[in-house]
Amino acid sequence: MTTFGDILKNIGEFGIFQKLIICALSFPNVILGFEFACVFFIQSDPERHCNTDWILEADSNLTSEEQLNLTVPRERDGSFSRCRMFAPVDWDIGTIRERGLNETAACQNGWVYSSSLYTATIVTDFDLVCDKANLLQVAQTVMMSGILLGCLLFGPFAESFGRKRAAQIPLVVVLIFTVTTALCPNYLLFLISQFLMGMGYGGFRLNGLILATEWIGASKRSWGACATQLCGAVGQAVLAGLIYVVRDWRVAQWITAGLLAVIVVYIWFLPESARWLLERGRTEEAKELLFKVASINKRRFSETLLEKIAVKETEKKNNILKLIQSPVLRKYLFAILFAWFSVNVAYYCISFNVGNFGLDVFLTQLIFGLTEIPVHLVCVWLLEALGRRVSFISTLLVGGVLCMLILTSNQGNNVAVTILATSGRFIINWSATICNVYVQELFPTSCRQTASGLGSIASRAGGLIAPLVNMLAMYHWSIPIISFSGLTLLSGGLCFVLPETRGKELPDSFDEAESNRRKKATKRVTQLLSTSNQVNCNLFTSIYFNSFKCQI
Repeated sequence: MTTFGDILKNIGEFGIFQKLIICALSFPNVILGFEFACVFFIQSDPERHCNTDWILEADSNLTSEEQLNLTVPRERDGSFSRCRMFAPVDWDIGTIRERGLNETAACQNGWVYSSSLYTATIVTDFDLVCDKANLLQVAQTVMMSGILLGCLLFGPFAESFGRKRAAQIPLVVVLIFTVTTALCPNYLLFLISQFLMGMGYGGFRLNGLILATEWIGASKRSWGACATQLCGAVGQAVLAGLIYVVRDWRVAQWITAGLLAVIVVYIWFLPESARWLLERGRTEEAKELLFKVASINKRRFSETLLEKIAVKETEKKNNILKLIQSPVLRKYLFAILFAWFSVNVAYYCISFNVGNFGLDVFLTQLIFGLTEIPVHLVCVWLLEALGRRVSFISTLLVGGVLCMLILTSNQGNNVAVTILATSGRFIINWSATICNVYVQELFPTSCRQTASGLGSIASRAGGLIAPLVNMLAMYHWSIPIISFSGLTLLSGGLCFVLPETRGKELPDSFDEAESNRRKKATKRVTQLLSTSNQVNCNLFTSIYFNSFKCQI
């Protein structure tokens, strides 16, 4: 029976068309990284003091130093308090100088921030300091919640309405709410905009990858996920430069919106997945599209292949229930979901701490981005040379060990902590790329998008709890590190149940998806029978000749 892989070989597995669609769907990931600017590039405890301009009514000629000395108490180390002020009084300046102020209170009229590092951040614009400091983690969590919901909504959406629309609509959503984020006058509206923007972000990251992957043949399939992740890494590096130049989170949002507007225009002209069209029984549309692709790749398409595959595709009536009911695929699904969850917990726990490693925040972010680029370039070779299974398990285990080693470093040694964190993030991000490829190859076409959606939901759930895991540092700095490192190591152990899928066509049925194990089991039984027969033969021969010698 003909497979869609045979059609791809006929029209070109990795021709001009596939390269163009990979570039078109990967480039947005460079820009989407900028969406994290407002939650990555912040000072959790910026230099500041309470706004005490009330005293200027008593004497408008006070210098800044005199104003601070009269109205802000000092800490034990001699520095001015960041969260307390002397309570305002209705005295003249002479009385204030003579008696002094003793009663303290929380800041009543906001704060005055130092702008030595940033012109404006969400922390300074919305006063997320002192008793509101934990609201910074809330903002990060809300954004990750939106990304999770986007995966949940746009995964099934793609099964019903196609990969193309499920990639286009989320980008429009991202553009709209990037603009509203830049305009937000208060923290509540900011959270709403970030949540809705996150929905679009999650939807595109999921469906853009699926659309690209389903057009690529087995020999080059890893390029789909690796190119997407590579552009994301470039975006992380460019993000450091953008914020270094701009230093204002609202301006960064406007720049992001402008670039996204260009992408939204060209993304609307992308083609649908022919594999999905055939699976839905829309053979004529798929046929017309395949002829165009063959023409772009300068190949000739044979219609006889389409006639053979059309019957097979339209007869399928599978759904997610059959995926759950299959013992083999259910085991694969659990291993992938848990690994994806663990990888993102570790990745975002490290990423959200970019400003807390002690080194320059821009340099650290630049290192994060630059070190990811070779990861995804080497990943293409690694997946083909070592295979999916070995690569996936080894990166999970090595990444977990590197993160755990942070516990052995002196917390005052900023260089050592940064090196270990960067190395761990480097390897863990490698695991995420492999996971994106693996999940496409384990499950059949009828529920591939759903399985990928569940994987993305698990990954975004990991990103969602990452800020909450980081908050555990208030009890002890080692708790977050132990938590995300332990999860990564555990998931690496569980992934030993996964089969190897290197060089195999994407499965179009549940029987094909389960065949890896069946073939492996059949091969093992054959080897055992062969060994058993050989042993029996040798035993018979030995008994026969020994008996013959005894008779002599």
